[in-house]
Amino acid sequence: MSSTDARPRHSLDDLLELMAVLRDPQYGCPWDVQQRWDSIVPHTLEEAYEVADAIERRAFDELPGELGDLLFQVVYYSRFGVEEGRFDFHDVVDTLTAKMLARHPHVFPDGTLASRREGVSAAEVETRQVNARWEARKAAEREGRAVVSALDDVPRALPALSRADKLSRRAARVGFDWPDTRGAIAKVREELVEVEAALAANDADQAREEVGDLLFAAVNLARRLKADPEQALRATNRKFERRFRHVERRLADEGHAPGSASLKEMDRHWEDAKRREKNPTEESLNE
Repeated sequence: MSSTDARPRHSLDDLLELMAVLRDPQYGCPWDVQQRWDSIVPHTLEEAYEVADAIERRAFDELPGELGDLLFQVVYYSRFGVEEGRFDFHDVVDTLTAKMLARHPHVFPDGTLASRREGVSAAEVETRQVNARWEARKAAEREGRAVVSALDDVPRALPALSRADKLSRRAARVGFDWPDTRGAIAKVREELVEVEAALAANDADQAREEVGDLLFAAVNLARRLKADPEQALRATNRKFERRFRHVERRLADEGHAPGSASLKEMDRHWEDAKRREKNPTEESLNE
């Protein structure tokens, strides 16, 4: 039982009303009244990442709050739409539901909730056929928006790694891809050589550009390995943080701080952290 059980549960209508009050020019919150479409976008991206972080940490007790924060972003944009006479939250729900019904004819044959197929389990539906229908439907939707390039509707506001992944996936769909993983690996090596060449020529600007190419090649390799680059890098970030904190603790035990310790000393504890991760019988890095 949660602490909220002692009071009536709030509804979606309550949330929509709350937003309308917050945005009231006379009686609302000054900060909320000042917000516009573009000013909310950074908060939306941050909230989406906080949802992902809670899931990856299996912090399910935090997840309702994080999902609520993300939903609040949708309510915010919907309120902007109401104020400008463009759309409201119910239009968002209607558009989404209609789109999902159309994209799942294997579940809703007539494109309505009432037509949902009975007696056919998800396991009986051929996954490849479902994926093919999904991509065909999305392609038809893009054609309806007069898209002239396979890359046209890849959102520019995506984090760079995610956008690189989507761009390369779109290009691969039309045949612009290596026949196997070896080609992606060779490209990573090629780009690394070009970074080294730029550094050897003391061309810092060119080196920075080549590092970008190296990152894009690494994203392509991740795609070939069916790895999400954002998730892969977040996992590496957590691993680095875990190991570095171990280094800090061990140095502190020896009366040192990272800034006063030698690189050799820090490397010794770093290797110790790696060994502990590989041998679960040793004490945890999070001790």
